[in-house]
Amino acid sequence: MVTASTETRRVDIGDAEIHVEITGSGPPVLLVAGLGGRGAFWSEQVAAFADHFTVITFDHRGCGASTPDKVVYGAEHMANDVLALMDAMDLEKVRLVGHSTGGAIGQHIALSHAERLEQLVLSCSWAGPDTYLTELFRTRREILISCGPLAYLTTGTYLAMPSRYLQPQMKSARAFMEERLAAFPGLEVELSRINAVYTHDLRSRVHDIAVPTFCIGAMDDQITPPGFTSELARLIPHAKEHLLDHGGHFCPRVVTEVYNEAVLSFLQG
Repeated sequence: MVTASTETRRVDIGDAEIHVEITGSGPPVLLVAGLGGRGAFWSEQVAAFADHFTVITFDHRGCGASTPDKVVYGAEHMANDVLALMDAMDLEKVRLVGHSTGGAIGQHIALSHAERLEQLVLSCSWAGPDTYLTELFRTRREILISCGPLAYLTTGTYLAMPSRYLQPQMKSARAFMEERLAAFPGLEVELSRINAVYTHDLRSRVHDIAVPTFCIGAMDDQITPPGFTSELARLIPHAKEHLLDHGGHFCPRVVTEVYNEAVLSFLQG
């Protein structure tokens, strides 16, 4: 694997400026982060994917180094941001890898602008809510409002990563959470993003997705359990399913090598 240089841009999409990082060469692959909204989520994928593709990561509106204090109005609004970003960067067509909420964004694009997608990877995502997911995010919302960002981010981290991965790293809980706390986008923005999770429901429509689709998840995912991945693979015509034995919701970071191998196999297939 050759280390490729990364170009950083700030891209105007109309009512916000989006922080973008571009690495590698070849066909474009757009990596779309989930609820956290930061391109840095994909740090373990960029170098591996850049051996074969031009890898594009970005911070969502209101997150990271993009224009702050920008709320979202559902996953469709976030999908429109991605399309505006593609237009501003002259990206006619991409392979899109969307994790969790990023997968919800990818579903909207596949349904409304299928011609813009070469392939679609839905990573630990879901077609629509059930009682489990609704209650989980209702509780996370209450923790954020009642207990504050640190408690919200800490419990979210415990949910997202297996204990065997987290425990060795957490010599000091506060030190471990400092970077996440520094990146917290603010209460109003985060609540709008949680609401986007609550309201995403394309269960009755995903059967119309015609883009070649790969659904990947982990058997021990506590945020979007593996049944959601299987449901997407069942509902989307000709979709391929791949469930990792372990890795949790943040399997791209926890079991990087097996995750990258599976996704790259699809993208290059």
